[in-house]
Amino acid sequence: MEHKFLATFGMAVMLTVGAGITGPVMADGGALDFGMRVERLLHAHSEKLFGFGKPLQDSAPVTDGVYRKGAQPAKDQVLLARGLKAEYLTRTAANATDMMAFYPVVHPTHLITCVEGSRAEIAAGKFNPSVQRIHLATGQVDTVLRGMSHCDGIRATPWGTLLATEERSDGGAYEIADPLNVTDQTVVDRATGAVTDAVHVAKRHALPTMAWEGLVVLPSGVVIAGDELRPGSTAADTDGGAIFKFVPQAPRTGSGSIGNLADSPWVAGSVYAMQVSCVDDKAQFGQGCETGNAAWLAVNPATARADAGMKGATGYYRPEDLHQDPMYRDPANPGAVRFCWTNTGNEAAHNYAEVVCGVDSEPLVADASKRSVAVNRFVEGDRDFNSFDNLDFQPGTGNLYVAEDHANGDIFACLACLADGADRDIKTDGCVKMLSVKDSSAEPTGFIFSGDGTTAYVSIQHSDDTAMPKIDDYATDDVISRP
Repeated sequence: MEHKFLATFGMAVMLTVGAGITGPVMADGGALDFGMRVERLLHAHSEKLFGFGKPLQDSAPVTDGVYRKGAQPAKDQVLLARGLKAEYLTRTAANATDMMAFYPVVHPTHLITCVEGSRAEIAAGKFNPSVQRIHLATGQVDTVLRGMSHCDGIRATPWGTLLATEERSDGGAYEIADPLNVTDQTVVDRATGAVTDAVHVAKRHALPTMAWEGLVVLPSGVVIAGDELRPGSTAADTDGGAIFKFVPQAPRTGSGSIGNLADSPWVAGSVYAMQVSCVDDKAQFGQGCETGNAAWLAVNPATARADAGMKGATGYYRPEDLHQDPMYRDPANPGAVRFCWTNTGNEAAHNYAEVVCGVDSEPLVADASKRSVAVNRFVEGDRDFNSFDNLDFQPGTGNLYVAEDHANGDIFACLACLADGADRDIKTDGCVKMLSVKDSSAEPTGFIFSGDGTTAYVSIQHSDDTAMPKIDDYATDDVISRP
């Protein structure tokens, strides 16, 4: 027993600390390891908290040689928590199928996917697939657009179009109208944006040039997105990727679909980079200020990355997927939005990744003197859960699912911040492992929930495809649904 004394208003107060503890706290999962108790509670109550039974304790074991073969059931591709099942949506999606979007937004019939392959002529006069549509009922795959390079971030818009973006330092953004009827078109020139069907496909030069991945599209036409950049990539000690916001010159106020791409809010507008300050009355940015109050700094869309670095925008370690939290509500400010993104980090350097969230109180406002965004961490990685890449919020529960960016990668389910009880923290109360990829040459990506939150889709990317036939002169990936 240990005694400590505190002087309070001249009175001696004795506090007893450590009563009943006769030895050190056990670190091997013993009765006194409180953190282990919390983990066990998460597992014991996973059915109620996450909707599935016993979570995975371990990742799938390492495999040798070519794992992906033709006669494999979907359950052989992934290890799943109890109560979950897997089935193929398709086995003929283009190789490196990554992020996905449901289309149309209401009553979707298709998944529209980005193919993260480099621009290459795979046959005479034919470039690699960049954007594909997959029929949800039949699994039929059709190529919408070719000739992009490393298509990654993709979203359907409230006005009936689709935004597909490139994860390259010179990455562009392409808006596609009527994507269910546009087939086999090509980006002829990435720099100018010349395409074979200019009526239905347009490069949006007003949006920032950067390595696109995660993004939010608001009904007004505002876009919030991250630049997937590693610190030190451009020069020693340079910052990582910034978070950008596009504000349209003519914000959209109506509803319904547009009939002409000229009516899109992305025809013209302004681009801003986020600068986080950790001092309340002035701009104090840089190391140590990755969370706090943020303002938006004007940048040139064509030189957005360089301008962000020069002006002191906050850099992160490879911002990847980014989504709006559909459950967030601020009764005092109905227009506020919460967006969350992954920073992949480097697990070899014990930088285990993180999910960071920002609440923008005025999405249509971008004023360098007005700190309208509150930025804080929501999930921090560890030795087992790291290298975060894709994420998605489950409709209905608001729980956040996060996929790892490495071979034999896992997907974890994390309790929603706004539904985790009355505790004072602003972070998740915990995460459990619900899926692990069995193929050691592959990783999970593009994870996305259906609108009712009962089914999720995931691409098994980067697998060794030598045992599988090519489709459309291109290697393939499996897209699995998890009902």
